[in-house]
Amino acid sequence: MENKKIYALGALAGIIFLILGFSDIKEQTEEFSELVKIALRDVGNQLLLANQDSTSLVLPVVKLEKSKYQLSFENTLSFDPGDLVSIVKESFRKAGLPEQYRVEVLRCINKEVPYSYLIRNDVARDIVPCGGRFLPKNCYTIEVRFTETASSSFNNQTLIYGILFIVFVFLLLILYKRKQLRDTKENDVRYISLGSFRFYPKQHKLIKQTIEISLSKKECELLEIFVAHPNQIVKRDELIKKVWEDNGVIVGRSLDTYISKLRKKLKDDQAIKLTNIHGIGYKLEIEL
Repeated sequence: MENKKIYALGALAGIIFLILGFSDIKEQTEEFSELVKIALRDVGNQLLLANQDSTSLVLPVVKLEKSKYQLSFENTLSFDPGDLVSIVKESFRKAGLPEQYRVEVLRCINKEVPYSYLIRNDVARDIVPCGGRFLPKNCYTIEVRFTETASSSFNNQTLIYGILFIVFVFLLLILYKRKQLRDTKENDVRYISLGSFRFYPKQHKLIKQTIEISLSKKECELLEIFVAHPNQIVKRDELIKKVWEDNGVIVGRSLDTYISKLRKKLKDDQAIKLTNIHGIGYKLEIEL
């Protein structure tokens, strides 16, 4: 029963941690997506202001794929690619977005790419074509793909949940092992008081003071039955059935032989008698 409780507790904890972990990942993804949309709308606004346009709209930012987003405008515009690089970098910094991403400027009609660049959070590895060449007035969309995923930027809490789960399982295993060891020790030292003897069924022995008396398996099985029914008649047929027939063996005089052996091993205590009830069975008489 205790083992079942431990397993159930471990399973429940695992389910809770998994639910928390998946919920956290979902929340992180949604939070990341909202931050990207806010930052890109800011980029669009800054580009329009650079065009002296304070009235036309920045259209809703669209999530194209898992880490790819599209910024588009109501009207045509012209801009310096160098300004785009600076504006995107600053907006993403303020929003706390990943610093590894790819930006593409596409013409609305034919989807040609007049300008693109790659940021890798390492100046030596960044690929940014020279600015200064204004893109002529046209309908443009700007697509941003993050090469550092949202999960890698917002996974601290999930990592904590994972560590806590591992620690919990480890502690659970330690408690389980300790319980097994404690139960084993308790089983090893458990005995039954029998007059002046201590009877250890698991170890097949009797101990009287400092004297240890070994018992055979059959002697031990018989004595366990008698101890369970002190001062009561145990029928001969019942003893034969429990000790021999249940193990697939039928005996004749073996029972009497083992009873005789038990009498000899118990003879040092006058308060204990293993009495033969003629024609019926035996009785373990213990003076209280």
